[in-house]
Amino acid sequence: MCGRFSNRLTWQELHEQLDLIGPPLNLRPRYNVAPSQDVAVARAAKEGRTLSMLRWGLIPPWAKDPAIGHKLINARSETAAEKPSFRSAFRRRRCLIPADGFYEWQGRGGTRQPWLFGLRDGEPLVFAGLWECWTVPEGAALTGSLAERSPGDAVETCTILTTAANETVSPVHGRMPVILPADAWDDWLAGDEVPLAPYPADHMTAHPVSTHVNRPANDDPRCIEPIDLS
Repeated sequence: MCGRFSNRLTWQELHEQLDLIGPPLNLRPRYNVAPSQDVAVARAAKEGRTLSMLRWGLIPPWAKDPAIGHKLINARSETAAEKPSFRSAFRRRRCLIPADGFYEWQGRGGTRQPWLFGLRDGEPLVFAGLWECWTVPEGAALTGSLAERSPGDAVETCTILTTAANETVSPVHGRMPVILPADAWDDWLAGDEVPLAPYPADHMTAHPVSTHVNRPANDDPRCIEPIDLS
C-alpha cells in the first residue's frame, strides 16, 4: 500500500514537469502527506492538464458515510477496473498524483521501521490515481476537515493505485504505488490501457527514516532525514 508520501515540489516545478495550465496554487513543502488531507492532483481538461487539491481517500458517489474514504486510500491495480468502489473512476476519472517520495513500514524486531523511497535521479514521482466527486447527503456524520461541509456540497476525493513491490521495495513491503513514466501520462489520463507494473527497481533509492514520520502531525524535514539502523 501507500499510506504516506512527501511532496516538496513547488508550483513552478509541477508546472514545468506536468505541463500545467491554469492559475498557480499556493503549495507549501509537504514532508508527511497523510490520508484525509488535501493533495495536489493533475487532471485532463480540454485545454491541457490542470492542478487541483483533492481529499486523499476516495469516497464513491453512492456512499452514505464518508468514513469509507479511510479504507479507500489505495486501489489495487489488478482489480480496480472491476471493484464497485473504483470501476467508474477507472473508466472515466483518472488523475496524476505528483510526489518526491513515499513511505513504507517494515516489521523489525517487534517494531515498524519506516523507509522512504524515491527515484535515483532525484526526479519527481507521478502516481497513477483515480478521483471521484461525492455529494454530501442529508444527515451525514461529518468530522475533521469535512465538519464545515453542508448537505449538497461537492467533495472531490482521490486514491492511489498500487502494484506488486519491486526488488527495492519488497524487503520492506509487498506493495508499492504505481509510478507512471512520463510517456504514459497522456494515455493514462485519456482512459487508455497502460501497463501498471512495478517501477524498475534499479531506478529507485531507499533509506530508513525516524519514527517521527509515524505521527501525521509531524510534517517537517526531520521526516525525510536518513537514520542509521546499525
